[in-house]
Amino acid sequence: MKDKIQNIKKFLTERVLLQGHEVLPEATERVLQAIRREKIDEPVIYVSSGTASLIAGGGYTYNAAFSYLKDNYSGAEVVKTGCIGPLNYEPLICIQLPGKNKLFFRNITEEKVEPLLNGVLHNDIPEDDLLGQSGSKDYGIWHGVPFMNEVPFFARQKRLILGNCGCYDPESIEEYIARGGYRTFIKTIRNYTHGEVCDIIERSGLRGRSGGGYNTGLKWKSALYTNASSRYLICNARESDPGSFANITIMESDPHRLLEGVAIASYAIDATTAIIYLRSGSELTRKRIELAVNQARDYGLLGHNIFSSGFNLDILIRTEPGAFVCGEETALIASLEGKRGMPRPKPPYPSNSGLAGKPTVINNVETLMNVPLIMQNGPDWYRETGTEKSPGTKVFSISGKGRFTGVVEVEMGKSIRYILDEIVDGIKDGGTFKAVELGGPSGFFIDESMLDVKVDFEAMAEAEMGMGAGGFVVIDSSVCIVDMVRYYMDFLRKESCGKCIPCREGTARMFEILENVIKKPEGEDSLSTLERFKGVMQLESIATVMHDTSLCGLGQTAANPFISALKKFRDEFEEHIFERKCRANQCRGLRTFTVDVDKCTGCTACAVKCPENAIYGTRLQPFFIVAEKCTGCGICYEVCKFSAIIVK
Repeated sequence: MKDKIQNIKKFLTERVLLQGHEVLPEATERVLQAIRREKIDEPVIYVSSGTASLIAGGGYTYNAAFSYLKDNYSGAEVVKTGCIGPLNYEPLICIQLPGKNKLFFRNITEEKVEPLLNGVLHNDIPEDDLLGQSGSKDYGIWHGVPFMNEVPFFARQKRLILGNCGCYDPESIEEYIARGGYRTFIKTIRNYTHGEVCDIIERSGLRGRSGGGYNTGLKWKSALYTNASSRYLICNARESDPGSFANITIMESDPHRLLEGVAIASYAIDATTAIIYLRSGSELTRKRIELAVNQARDYGLLGHNIFSSGFNLDILIRTEPGAFVCGEETALIASLEGKRGMPRPKPPYPSNSGLAGKPTVINNVETLMNVPLIMQNGPDWYRETGTEKSPGTKVFSISGKGRFTGVVEVEMGKSIRYILDEIVDGIKDGGTFKAVELGGPSGFFIDESMLDVKVDFEAMAEAEMGMGAGGFVVIDSSVCIVDMVRYYMDFLRKESCGKCIPCREGTARMFEILENVIKKPEGEDSLSTLERFKGVMQLESIATVMHDTSLCGLGQTAANPFISALKKFRDEFEEHIFERKCRANQCRGLRTFTVDVDKCTGCTACAVKCPENAIYGTRLQPFFIVAEKCTGCGICYEVCKFSAIIVK
């Protein structure tokens, strides 16, 4: 086995990576087809194994499939893959039979594995969980089964960055190389100068896929042409916005593409050390990135004098200390230097003076995933997708009340409405659309009137909004906007580093005002109503001061959710302030629970579960709720089987 592995490694290194032309000999292609499992002699079962799949029970699905094949098909193989995008379909399983296209099945939990495999392996295809097929349209077709690129969820996307996700074993560098991986990196370091790579990326129009969308090539040039003895490249992979999970999905599904992007970017700025900065707690992500780095090092793709090019590179992995503010680039650098993660004023910018005082380029995962594609196909190819000033695609993390949740990729220039209606497929369970919250805790609420805004940096800036890290939370009428703004403000208040007064005190004061708006009234009078109203009016002036004087983006953008919510949903704020009413019945402090005596059977279920002992009565007789003791938690409403609890 060891000799076989060494032979494969030698073959891929000498016959694939070192080839200077794009078209490989036919004999080489046949071997690569075998590595890619395009032609097989025994069944192959692919099981999605990303974090979302494991949460849905994908680990048990894998074990069940492995046990089944071990007992029934000794030559068959079970392969772990990444996530293809829609989380609603997890655990997802793909079955490939010799001479036939792959079949995808959704929501295959442990108990479904045996009957599914029994059917498919005997050419009896169950239709209940069948999603589609992928492969050639010339032979091996399953008639009557749609191709995956025809399924609406995928057909309406433009999958460049997500193209490899769910297609191969992310823990196998051999499969990645067989799919063309790392050839672009080797070609780059052997044929281009540092400045030429920066020029290509600049001409492509690639812009940073978070923050203000600064031109990536210009940022690289700033670091390259700053006089210094060494430079650093940092991949900011610490995705921690509530409702954002695209980076994790990408890194778990296609880690080697990220490493190739990091390596090319490092060469472009003449950096010999690159750092991938991961969020804490993402163990599976860290495991796969570490494995990918070790495999790349073993193949000679990292280290000294890579493939006789004269370029040296090492990639390090570091984990953030668990602070949201460390997503800001200067706070990130401080934490890498062993200091407390706190931002510093700019300029100087990190591209001129960053880690250890050296020029440092910081790009996020999505930005770097574009780099190998641009270097492989050219800047003009990249500009064919998207808009003139915002070429390429954008990845979004869809969560909330939409019919589909997961990771999607759309061409720049598509509207928010297009994503909501054509890909997410509207609101689930027949709900009514209220808003989309875009960009995480410092993002913006988009109501019906703003849905036609394009996914484009200029268009969004004109509409006074931004994409942020790509969090896309779908909100229906069951969600209270005021409570959601309060939640985000509580999050930012706790995550503020406390260095600058506007952010530290401003977020605390904003949370206090919003908390007062939704809390249970005590001694209600016109004076307390006036205080709430004055408090909300103060929020706008507080927001202005925070935006103008805070040191970093956390404080400068902290008020975005409130400002956009107040502009679009002022009537909900007024209901909370003046009428002491929450139309979504989500604010505990404004909910009143009573018992419908005609429906109550006296079963005692509500009284037993009430954490405040606020429900009294005699068994088999109607109970009643003591309003003074009730905190509005709603547990009684949830446990009542007779719909006897009324909430107002």
